[in-house]
Amino acid sequence: MIATLTGKVLIKGRDRVVIDVSGVGYEVFLTTDGLTRLPDSSEEIFLHIYTQVREDAIVLYGFLDVEEKEMFLHLTSVSGIGPKLGLAALSGMRVAELCRAIAARDIRLLSSLQGVGKKTAERLCVELKDKVGELAAGSVDLVETGGDSASGASSAVADVLSALGNLGYSDPVSRKSLTSVKRRLGDETFYGLSVEDLLRECLRSLA
Repeated sequence: MIATLTGKVLIKGRDRVVIDVSGVGYEVFLTTDGLTRLPDSSEEIFLHIYTQVREDAIVLYGFLDVEEKEMFLHLTSVSGIGPKLGLAALSGMRVAELCRAIAARDIRLLSSLQGVGKKTAERLCVELKDKVGELAAGSVDLVETGGDSASGASSAVADVLSALGNLGYSDPVSRKSLTSVKRRLGDETFYGLSVEDLLRECLRSLA
């Protein structure tokens, strides 16, 4: 089974990407968010992979974050949810938000996901409520405030992610460092940091 892939972006499609690994092109399906976070063509990336083996095909599903892959595995363990529906659910809601909705038994919100009806949403809550707690703790949203402060915090986070990427850190590693800083400093201090100070704190956590 293919568990990870490291290679260069060859082709980006609407719901998939082709990764060139030593001259071999691997077609990998990603979430909408995953596709938007991919670098430009010819740049190297690392993906966590779930391999689906069918009678007529071998299908690869890719994730930039290990938490996203773990959530995907939880989703597809529920009766009636296959890989395509699991990926669609993750395209409609981030991991932390999805975990909160399941923990709170928010059937209305879960039913708004593409392909998820009321009965499926109820099964998600029943079967996954006790499994998503630890995963949610590792998938804290980096920006949770509203209004102008959220816009500013989001901009600072994006700038720091870009700076860390330029320094050679992968996106998952960069995001984990930001989450670590947010937990250590608290929301108020985290959101009040300048880009320079936030980058300095992230580099300190990565040292």
